Parts: sequence; C-alpha cells; structure tokens
Amino acid sequence: MAGRGRASGVVASCVLLLAALVGCGGGPAHDTAADAVQQVLDRRAAAVLAGDAAAYRATATAGGGQRTAQDAGFGNLRAVPLASWAYRLTGFDRSGDRATAEADLSYRIKGYDSAPLVAARTLRLTRSGGHWYVASDRPAKKAAEQLWEQGAVRAVRGEHSLVLGVGQSDETLRGYARLADRAAPAVSQAWGTDWAGHVVVLVPQSLEGMAELLGAPASGYRGIAAVTTGEAGASARAPADRIIVNPEAYGVLGDLGRQVVLTHETTHVATRAHTTAATPLWLSEGYADWIGYLGTGRTATQAAPELESAVVDGHLPADLPADADFGFSGDAARLARAYEGGWLACRLIADHWGEVRLNDFYRAVGDHARRAGAVEDALKDVLHTTPEKFTQQWREYLRAQLG
Repeated sequence: MAGRGRASGVVASCVLLLAALVGCGGGPAHDTAADAVQQVLDRRAAAVLAGDAAAYRATATAGGGQRTAQDAGFGNLRAVPLASWAYRLTGFDRSGDRATAEADLSYRIKGYDSAPLVAARTLRLTRSGGHWYVASDRPAKKAAEQLWEQGAVRAVRGEHSLVLGVGQSDETLRGYARLADRAAPAVSQAWGTDWAGHVVVLVPQSLEGMAELLGAPASGYRGIAAVTTGEAGASARAPADRIIVNPEAYGVLGDLGRQVVLTHETTHVATRAHTTAATPLWLSEGYADWIGYLGTGRTATQAAPELESAVVDGHLPADLPADADFGFSGDAARLARAYEGGWLACRLIADHWGEVRLNDFYRAVGDHARRAGAVEDALKDVLHTTPEKFTQQWREYLRAQLG
C-alpha cells in the first residue's frame, strides 16, 4: 500500500510538471508578450496623467508619421482636466514582432465624472530591441472617436459646466458655458437636485465631427442641434453624460432656441437615472422640452408649428407619438410633430395634475421593470386615469391649444 502511494505521488508530480510546461488543459503556454504590452500601456497611461511628453513618447514607435500623430494626440489632451486614465487589454493577437491589441480605455474628467467613461480602442504595436512600442491607438471598429482625436482641445469652465471644444474660440465656448450655467439650476428647480448639478458640453468643429463623436453617419444629425450621450437607466453613480453639439444646426438658432436646446439636453443628464427601457420617447423627449420651454413664455402655437398645421388641416393625431416617430433619419416634419406631441402631453399633465405629479409620473414609468405596462401602471397609480382616457384628454388638449 505504501509503495503504491509513493508511485502515485511520482505520477502526480510528473503530471503537475507537465501541466506547468504546456499550460492548463494541455493548451499552449501563456504568451508573456501580452503582459509586456499591458505594462507599456500602464506607462503610457501614467504619462498622460502626468502630462509627461517624454515618458509618453518613450512608449511610441520611433520616427515617421505614426509617431507624429501620437505626439499630436498627446498634445491635444493638455487642456482636458483628467482625474484618471487607464487601459485594460481585452484581446491580443501577435505575429512575430507585430501585434494588435484590443483594449478598454477608461478615463474620468476631474470634478465632473463620478465613474470612468469607457472607450474601446484598437492598438497596433511593434517590438524592437526586446521592447514593445505603440504604433497607433485608434477607436475600435464601430466605436466612437474622442474629441481630442479631432484637434487641440480648448476648455472653458463655468459655474455648472465644463465646455470642451475643437476649432472653436474661447469666446464661443464661453457662450456655451453661460447657457449651460443657466440650464443646470433651471433643471434642478423643476426636476430636483438628485443629480450631479453640472454638465460637460462637447463642441466639435463641424457636423462631421459631431457624427464621429457619436460613431454614426452625419446624415442622421444634419438638423439636430445637440444630443446627449449616456446609457439610459444608469445608477446615480454613473459617469456624467456628454452633451454633444452640432455647431452648424446650433449656430442658426436664436438666443432663445439655443437656451431651450441646452436646457433640454441638461434635462436628459438630470433624469437619466430614472430614464430606462420602460420610458417611451414621447415622455423622455416631451419632458425635456417641457423644462426647456419653462419660463420662456412660448405659447403652444409658437412652440408646436408642425402639429398646429396638422390639427388645423384636420389631421388630429389618434395616438401619442411612437418611438419610431423620433428617428433622426426619417421625415423631418414627422419628427417635429413627435417632439411637439410629447411636449404637449407633458404640458397637459403639468397643467391638469400639477408639476409634482408630472415628476412623480416620470419616475414611476422609469422605475417599472419593463416597458409593457409601465405607462399604464403609472397613469393608474399616479394620475388615476387610463391610457384611453389620457389619450382622449391629450387629443382634446391639442384641439384646444392648436385648433
């Protein structure tokens, strides 16, 4: 028995030794190149945070246009107040002295982001003299571009805002900051203070720059003045959203229009934690417009011209706007009627049930576990009505306000 035990121990030792040599499960041994690349990316991240150009350059391929592009990217970041910057490898493919790395870049803007924003990146690397160097660092396939990849970033701080722009003057960026500084307190007064109370506004040089920041075709945003990024329904600890401006569409607006747009987008930032997959677009967009127009003195006919025209022509909508009606790439008139219809639905709730009930209704819909039944349950529990009665009341309201 004892001898059998010793033999088993020898066999087990051999098995363990073999496993150590070939790797777990008999697969190939771990390629330490991935570890070395992660260390390079760690040094690169530390250099960005420290603003150390020499240390950053030491992680990049020497010479050529790729090195120049990387140097420019580092310089473009100088005005961005970073609190953190880190890479995490998510994929690695090596062929001799060349490699492609997939990585998540996570970063926070100091004083504005409560958690890191994550951007997928694809990095090309080369090995020379036994060391790995970054040849290029670009957005991963289907991932959005970052503002500093479009040029040198200028930064203007407001009381409730940080405005970051490329190809814009400081005076122009200060104009955005003044509007954002008025928008944030206005939203807090209407919605409440259970949000960060400040916004980050990105102002690219053109519509095409806006589209690159969104990772989407420019054609879909041609007439859109601004959008807000961010995952709906995130927790209160989620990173701050970004308001991304289309300078071309925004630039043709008057002072009132610009203020309404920034207040609308700021409302999306404030309400995001309560805006979920259960929230229909007529409510999220209508509520943002409702706050946007508060205190402006705009009448229903002034703020809803497309819907007014439809009502006057005898085309009173049968139902509240569907999510599909809010598509940016569709009929512009239909899109306008969708926004106007959602705004007037929220305005009806505020007029008939009160502003507190409107807020309660918004939160109740977003807090529902799923889309099915969300509006129905909130109408019943908060407004003590039914979808059929509310829709009919909304149609009568449209006729009274616009007919």
